[in-house]
Amino acid sequence: MKVLKTVLMIVGIVLIAFGLYNAFVPQEVLDIGPLEVNAKEDLSNQTLGMIGLGIVALVAGAFLKDRK
Repeated sequence: MKVLKTVLMIVGIVLIAFGLYNAFVPQEVLDIGPLEVNAKEDLSNQTLGMIGLGIVALVAGAFLKDRK
Protein backbone atom coordinates (compact mmCIF):
# COMPACT_ATOMS: atom_id res chain seq x y z
CA MET A 1 0.00 0.00 0.00
CA LYS A 2 2.93 2.32 0.60
CA VAL A 3 3.99 1.93 -3.05
CA LEU A 4 0.45 2.70 -4.27
CA LYS A 5 0.32 5.77 -2.05
CA THR A 6 3.64 7.02 -3.43
CA VAL A 7 2.61 6.37 -7.04
CA LEU A 8 -0.70 8.22 -6.55
CA MET A 9 1.09 11.20 -5.03
CA ILE A 10 3.63 11.36 -7.87
CA VAL A 11 0.99 10.95 -10.59
CA GLY A 12 -1.15 13.63 -8.95
CA ILE A 13 1.70 16.12 -8.83
CA VAL A 14 2.73 15.39 -12.44
CA LEU A 15 -0.85 15.77 -13.74
CA ILE A 16 -1.37 19.05 -11.91
CA ALA A 17 1.98 20.42 -13.11
CA PHE A 18 1.34 19.38 -16.73
CA GLY A 19 -2.18 20.83 -16.66
CA LEU A 20 -0.94 24.16 -15.29
CA TYR A 21 1.88 24.20 -17.85
CA ASN A 22 -0.63 23.71 -20.69
CA ALA A 23 -2.90 26.39 -19.25
CA PHE A 24 -0.39 29.19 -18.79
CA VAL A 25 2.46 28.69 -21.28
CA PRO A 26 1.74 29.97 -24.80
CA GLN A 27 2.13 27.41 -27.55
CA GLU A 28 4.10 28.26 -30.69
CA VAL A 29 1.76 28.09 -33.67
CA LEU A 30 3.75 29.49 -36.58
CA ASP A 31 7.44 30.23 -37.11
CA ILE A 32 8.51 31.56 -40.52
CA GLY A 33 11.93 33.23 -40.52
CA PRO A 34 11.84 36.30 -38.30
CA LEU A 35 8.05 36.06 -37.96
CA GLU A 36 6.83 34.06 -34.97
CA VAL A 37 3.18 33.73 -33.97
CA ASN A 38 2.22 32.44 -30.53
CA ALA A 39 -1.24 31.58 -29.27
CA LYS A 40 -2.52 31.27 -25.75
CA GLU A 41 -5.70 29.32 -25.24
CA ASP A 42 -7.97 29.64 -22.26
CA LEU A 43 -8.50 26.71 -19.95
CA SER A 44 -9.76 23.88 -22.13
CA ASN A 45 -11.71 20.86 -20.95
CA GLN A 46 -8.63 18.68 -21.36
CA THR A 47 -6.54 20.99 -19.16
CA LEU A 48 -9.24 21.15 -16.50
CA GLY A 49 -9.59 17.36 -16.64
CA MET A 50 -5.85 16.84 -16.10
CA ILE A 51 -5.82 19.23 -13.15
CA GLY A 52 -8.94 17.59 -11.70
CA LEU A 53 -7.56 14.05 -12.03
CA GLY A 54 -4.30 15.23 -10.50
CA ILE A 55 -6.14 16.63 -7.49
CA VAL A 56 -8.16 13.42 -7.11
CA ALA A 57 -5.00 11.27 -7.27
CA LEU A 58 -3.20 13.54 -4.81
CA VAL A 59 -6.08 13.46 -2.32
CA ALA A 60 -6.50 9.68 -2.73
CA GLY A 61 -2.79 9.18 -2.08
CA ALA A 62 -2.88 11.44 0.95
CA PHE A 63 -5.81 9.66 2.59
CA LEU A 64 -4.84 6.08 1.68
CA LYS A 65 -4.36 4.04 4.85
CA ASP A 66 -1.45 1.64 5.30
CA ARG A 67 -2.29 -1.98 6.08
CA LYS A 68 -1.11 -3.37 9.38
